[in-house]
Amino acid sequence: MGIFSRLFKIGQSEAHAVVDKLENPIKMTEQGIRDMKKDLSKTLESLAEVKAMAIRSKRELEQSKSAAQDYENKAILILKKAEDGSLSVEDADRLASEALMKKEQLLETVARNEAEINQFDSNISKLDASVSKLRSNISHYENELKTLKARARVSEATKKINKSLAGVDSDSTIAMLEKMKDKVNQQEAVAEAYGDIADQGKSVDDEIDSVLKDSPNLKASSALEALKAKMKK
Repeated sequence: MGIFSRLFKIGQSEAHAVVDKLENPIKMTEQGIRDMKKDLSKTLESLAEVKAMAIRSKRELEQSKSAAQDYENKAILILKKAEDGSLSVEDADRLASEALMKKEQLLETVARNEAEINQFDSNISKLDASVSKLRSNISHYENELKTLKARARVSEATKKINKSLAGVDSDSTIAMLEKMKDKVNQQEAVAEAYGDIADQGKSVDDEIDSVLKDSPNLKASSALEALKAKMKK
């Protein structure tokens, strides 16, 4: 009952403090329920033993009552034999007294049996109440445990999702994407730098040709003007 008393005395701050300190409350609660089932099994064994003793006492009680009545009947028959002369008065009185003494002894046994039966019935009533309470508690805490397990699974899943969305995990997808973005930005900056260096190494002719690369008829026009000047001469 040690774990049971620590886990299931609802409303006591000491029990709550113990639960708070447990590394795995679910496993400890499961152990507590197993202990309660062991207690139930022992209580049922005790109940069966007490009921068996009560049944035996009730059987002995009926037997003692019957035997006591039988000795009384025998005493009556013995006295009748003295009345009809088939037995002397002295013998009849002696034997009838012996029969009545045995009757009284049996009546004392009856009284003891009745007291025992009353005690047994009281114990049986208490044990029945304990069995009923244990069964009710086991059912209640098993249902509570199912709910606790379900809540634990949901809270763990929710924790993982929220942790991922909040970017708490440094190895999460969000963190990896940020690292990749930084890397791409750096590569683009390096490429642009190399482009600037390449532009600084161009000659004047390269710059001219670069400016005039979109005027394909320029050379033809120049040649035509030169030809016309030559014909005038």
